[in-house]
Amino acid sequence: MGLATRVAGIDLAGPAMLASGILGISMDVFRRLLDSGAGAVVSKSLSAEPREGYPNPTMAEAAGGWLNAVGLSNPGAPNFANMMRGAPGVPVVVSLVGSDPDEFVSMARLFEGLEVPAFELNLSCPHVEKVGLEVGDDPELVSRIVRSLKGAGVRVIAKVGLGSSDYLGTVRAAEDAGADAVTAINTVRAMSIDVHSGRPVLSNGFGGLSGPPIRPIAVRCVREITSRHEIPVIGCGGVSCWEDAAEFLLAGASAVQVGTAAGGNPGIFAEINSGISSYMERRGYSEISEVRRAA
Repeated sequence: MGLATRVAGIDLAGPAMLASGILGISMDVFRRLLDSGAGAVVSKSLSAEPREGYPNPTMAEAAGGWLNAVGLSNPGAPNFANMMRGAPGVPVVVSLVGSDPDEFVSMARLFEGLEVPAFELNLSCPHVEKVGLEVGDDPELVSRIVRSLKGAGVRVIAKVGLGSSDYLGTVRAAEDAGADAVTAINTVRAMSIDVHSGRPVLSNGFGGLSGPPIRPIAVRCVREITSRHEIPVIGCGGVSCWEDAAEFLLAGASAVQVGTAAGGNPGIFAEINSGISSYMERRGYSEISEVRRAA
């Protein structure tokens, strides 16, 4: 069965991608995941300068998933661009986080000449001030950022989440500004308190909930976007098996991202490809696009 799909102008051999923030920034790991069936890999979100992030504890189990508030720790876009130069032949969708159009464009230019099929804009981190949701909740700013990057001649994927305003307004702004696709959704702002100490379990207090608990929310968002907008959607949130991935495709997604589950099972991409291939054969589908049209 044909597992190839196309999203944001990128041809993927399979529909499952590595989500941003998972399995670090190792080019060797990225290469192995691509060889094992990942359709694409997305880097950790990169800022203009290195960030240390928050002190531990930054992760905790919660509600069958994970709470995290890492604080966007990363080596910085310039350092990661140098890492890519030292590992040719590994295409990476680069995730960027920033606060204004000039910052995003200057970071994107660091990757000129490298194998970057697209830039994913983190417009939805729920636990870092002045970036993430604070940017994504401002449709006019989203529009200016996307237009600036498109003016620089790169492909743009806007990663949207559930902030304090209508997330569909962010989707609309990104689409109207020329974004090539959107990823929906990011982690969901959440909190857990230790009843014995009376203190939050994360050093930052609140963080982002990921994993299976958010999948029904993410599927709903994908269906809402695809029923109202023409822009391609990459579904993200709680995918841990091929059935989860198929659910996103049935909701209208062109591809899916795997985050939390990939951290404990790098072989999940091959499992998803095998499961969806068998599913398509049973249903008589020859292309991924037929799954999207089935629901």
